[in-house]
Amino acid sequence: MSLDAATVRRVANLARLRLEETEVEKLQAELNGILGWIEQLQQVDTDGVEPMAGGAPVEVKLPWREDAVTDGAQAEKVLANAPDREGEYFGVPKVVE
Repeated sequence: MSLDAATVRRVANLARLRLEETEVEKLQAELNGILGWIEQLQQVDTDGVEPMAGGAPVEVKLPWREDAVTDGAQAEKVLANAPDREGEYFGVPKVVE
């Protein structure tokens, strides 16, 4: 499959790209190259290859942390460089009277 110049202009228009006439030929060559790679990939025999997710086999599960609400216990570290603080909170100037 290859795209002609009219199709490239239409695709660019749908993507809201403004193309100069000199750019159409370059984009046409790039898109046809991409389509060529896709056609080549479609020829790969993948029968018997199990699908993978995230680069690991499906049976490998990620470790889960406990789903518990905490305060992080790092208020002092977070507020160490705060220019103004009030207790365990950032102090900010009042903006509404």
